[in-house]
Amino acid sequence: MERICKNCGNEVLANDKFCPNCGIKQPKFTSKDKAVNELKENTQEREEIVESNIDVQKINRKLKVKNNQQKTVVISLIVALIGGILIYLTFTEGNPLYQVYAVTLISIFMVLTGLIVALIFGSRAKKMKTLISGESLIASWQLSHEEKLEYTNILYKNEKEKNKGILWITTVMIVVIFGIFILFIDEGKGEMFMAMIALIVLISAFAFGMPVLYRKKNLNGDGIILIGRKFAYVNGTFHNWDFPLSDIQKVKAIEKPFHGLYLQYYYYDRTLKNTEELRIPASSDIDLEHIVSLLEEK
Repeated sequence: MERICKNCGNEVLANDKFCPNCGIKQPKFTSKDKAVNELKENTQEREEIVESNIDVQKINRKLKVKNNQQKTVVISLIVALIGGILIYLTFTEGNPLYQVYAVTLISIFMVLTGLIVALIFGSRAKKMKTLISGESLIASWQLSHEEKLEYTNILYKNEKEKNKGILWITTVMIVVIFGIFILFIDEGKGEMFMAMIALIVLISAFAFGMPVLYRKKNLNGDGIILIGRKFAYVNGTFHNWDFPLSDIQKVKAIEKPFHGLYLQYYYYDRTLKNTEELRIPASSDIDLEHIVSLLEEK
């Protein structure tokens, strides 16, 4: 016998404890469920629920997920358009920017940057759309206030510790480089020393200030979790590992620092191999082992 998951509308067998689509724990199958199931099998409504995408998207409509990647695309295209207008003005007589070729070079950079960013985030927006529609969705849930607070505090602690390490290394390098100049030049030692102090203060403000801003951003996040095979949306941040030289490196259910899902993926850029670690809280009614098994499939 079969029934319908009330969370996502997917078919669930009578002996399934968790929904194979969204991973939500299912209530015990009763005689009432059996009667309802038999009624649906004899109606067109049953067929429409299974075949359409309406119920597949139900969870995301309920959570009101927004495609936040599209906003960056629009802003980037506006920047590129402004750059194009400025280029046109520098070659048009009768305006203050005519033949100001420094503006031309800056505007060319604006156009190229805007178009490249729009292209990248346009691709991300399409991927995000498949999560929202349910096309590539494995599981979805929403963090409670307590779960989001735990998630945010762990990120804040990790980011703060990482920035502190980078700050120490950078400070030592600055002191060594400026110290050599101060020791071996005859003039301007005071100015060099003040420049060194100012640079250290600036970098320190950035190192300690960014985790605070990042924490505030995460506290204001929507708390929505969408997990796909090649990308995920976590509390307002989109992650993807579907491009060349990137993949999931490790995925497992965890109990520390909280009950949830641990996902580590890697990618390559100009600094060679980089890894991102996601620790995502989840309630006890989420079948994490099922999600892990789906993500481990190649």
